[in-house]
Amino acid sequence: MAGSGTAHLRDTSASLLRAENIVVEFPIGSTGLKVHAVSDVSLDILPGETLGLVGESGSGKSTTGRALMQMPSPTSGSVLLEQQDLTTLSGTDLREIRPQMQMIFQDPISSLNPRRKVTDIVAEPLRIWKRGTTAEQAALVDKTLESVGIDPEGARTRRPSEFSGGQCQRICIARSLMLEPKLLICDEPVSALDVSVQAQILNLLQDMKERYGLTMLFIAHDLAVVKNVSDRVAVMYLGKLCEVGNPDLLYSTPAHPYTKTLLDSIPPPDPDAPKGDFAGLSGEIPSPVSPPSGCRFRTRCPNAQELCAQVEPVMTAVGEDHYVACHFPLEGTAVSL
Repeated sequence: MAGSGTAHLRDTSASLLRAENIVVEFPIGSTGLKVHAVSDVSLDILPGETLGLVGESGSGKSTTGRALMQMPSPTSGSVLLEQQDLTTLSGTDLREIRPQMQMIFQDPISSLNPRRKVTDIVAEPLRIWKRGTTAEQAALVDKTLESVGIDPEGARTRRPSEFSGGQCQRICIARSLMLEPKLLICDEPVSALDVSVQAQILNLLQDMKERYGLTMLFIAHDLAVVKNVSDRVAVMYLGKLCEVGNPDLLYSTPAHPYTKTLLDSIPPPDPDAPKGDFAGLSGEIPSPVSPPSGCRFRTRCPNAQELCAQVEPVMTAVGEDHYVACHFPLEGTAVSL
């Protein structure tokens, strides 16, 4: 079940990023219809924290990340970065604050200019913002490339097409760090990579977080990956938040039927483990053009009742740092990973 509410938000003054009641809608030509991509989503991230945002494809995760970056600005709602509402800024004012927020995109190869050399790509933020001399810029590029595992000597004359997907993602990470951002939004940074390379990139992100004191929003659909990198997890379905909380609590005793279904779908890391009776969800995810009334998950929820069609659930505390938007939350459900 999915709903609204701000009960899960913490003290405003303590948050590096605080988004309240974010709505993102896209008109469909001249039909008068709209795609309700994100509907009344609120979240916050404390300094040095990693918030994992998970959900199946089409849930609005990437759109939420782009709305926080103002790419484009949300249809309504507020996005506060250190108490500064980004949605009220435009032009030069917004441009001045953008270096504090950087984004790593899902496809590392297509997010790099294929006609430019790697060192030029990584140095571009410094050149645009005129930070340091040419020699200082070159030294910082070399240092940052080395820190992400790319040999600067070999990268100087090579272009992105000459690197693997994992190496391109390392280059993207290096580029995102050049302006020393406070917030890094990672939009499924490992979904396009092999499993062995995924582990390398995740370890690299953790290392960069500690080394540069980063605060991160980590967007993914793989709950097993998110658990290992997040300090807090938010589960999203069809443009709404379902459940938010400490990853240990959320993964061990999910309070939301959708969260439990996602966790049940994770195969155990044991080839000899007995096969479960996981049946998955029935039906397809509804259209965001005409989402269901009340709870958006009710059309696929095994526990749905008449109330779910009439009243939208709101975020309610079910434990310490554990919140769920559900009229009939699960109780005492344990999931082993």
